[in-house]
Amino acid sequence: MSHTIDSPVTELLKQLSIAFDVIEIPLSEDKKPIRNLEELLTAEGRDPSSVVRSLLFKTGSGSFVLLGVAGGGRADWGVVRKHIDERKLRMAEFDEVSEVTGYVVGAVPPIALPETIRVLLDNSVTEYDTVIIGSGVLGYALALASKDLQTAMNGADVGNFVKVENTEN
Repeated sequence: MSHTIDSPVTELLKQLSIAFDVIEIPLSEDKKPIRNLEELLTAEGRDPSSVVRSLLFKTGSGSFVLLGVAGGGRADWGVVRKHIDERKLRMAEFDEVSEVTGYVVGAVPPIALPETIRVLLDNSVTEYDTVIIGSGVLGYALALASKDLQTAMNGADVGNFVKVENTEN
């Protein structure tokens, strides 16, 4: 069953003629997205590591930077600071996320953001054919082709902003 949702994210994708699927994410009773998103996606035949997380940082100079990253990698703070030429960086606080992005925590997309936010896209996103992003509406995510996401993120800085996990013991 397909759901229709309207948000700045779906509007932008429609404007760009980009196809997407809406994925319903059941919310718990206290309106938080379920923790076992991985199980849900796996059950739908989707790759949980293809979820693009939107990490919002606040810089020492007071500006905000959003990093879109797939595959569960951790942001490499040093690389991000150097790239944006800031000495100080911290994760945005819960309240700041919605104030700055206009979206609630858990639904923040890497696109359709205020122009005041500098957007970085980690190369990890390019490793997937299909990626899953926040829809801007809590309880829903969007699946779209990775290349289409990159098109929609036109203007984002693309690079390696994630610590490479050393898999050897």
